[in-house]
Amino acid sequence: MSAPLPPAIVLVRPQLGENIGKAARAMLNFGLTELRLVSPRDGWPNPSAGPAASGADIVIEQAQVFDSVAEAVADSAHVYATTVRKRGVTKPVVTPEQAATLVRTQPGKSAILFGPERAGLETDDVALARTIITAPINPEFGSLNLAQAVILVAYEWSKGEKLAMPPETELPLPAPQEELDGMIAQLDVMLDAAGFFHPPDRTPVTRRTLRTLLTKPGWSSQEVRTLRGVFSAIDRPRDRG
Repeated sequence: MSAPLPPAIVLVRPQLGENIGKAARAMLNFGLTELRLVSPRDGWPNPSAGPAASGADIVIEQAQVFDSVAEAVADSAHVYATTVRKRGVTKPVVTPEQAATLVRTQPGKSAILFGPERAGLETDDVALARTIITAPINPEFGSLNLAQAVILVAYEWSKGEKLAMPPETELPLPAPQEELDGMIAQLDVMLDAAGFFHPPDRTPVTRRTLRTLLTKPGWSSQEVRTLRGVFSAIDRPRDRG
């Protein structure tokens, strides 16, 4: 079975170059690189897009420009329109997660439409799509900026991709209980000599609190040795004269 084709992100009549750049950044964060622009208001290329993209240069440099939505999606077998409002067009409605599954499982190219910042997609734009994508969102405040809308969809797509993850670091083994007890006993002796345990009737509670504090993190043997070295240095400071 062939690998699923990543969807093209189509920004319809975007207004600000900064927003195009931020959308490109959101795309590349989650493994999408194909950006298509339909009649960008301020023309293209736009000098404001690059800085806002924060390094997503490949997306900006390869962006394609079209005069109409129909031209931008002409090669796409599946066209999705993102909108939070009903547009008087009866079409299947899916969440970004469901849309990502459809893009992966349906053969052919997919394109996802995002409307201009001020008003979103127009009814005629939505009419060209076969499916509507609507994210579950606060009905009393359904305003998303362009990059936010793109990142919602791109993130769901990325769930099925093998994107780079933070490298795993091998954690040291926890110290044996004997080592922890030795560290706590050493500290206890030092604190007792310093008159820390006062008043005497609170001593058992204070000691219990210290033990809880020192055993909670799960110290490694190296950490225990280091801390005991600190105790020793405090208890027997070196003569620096």
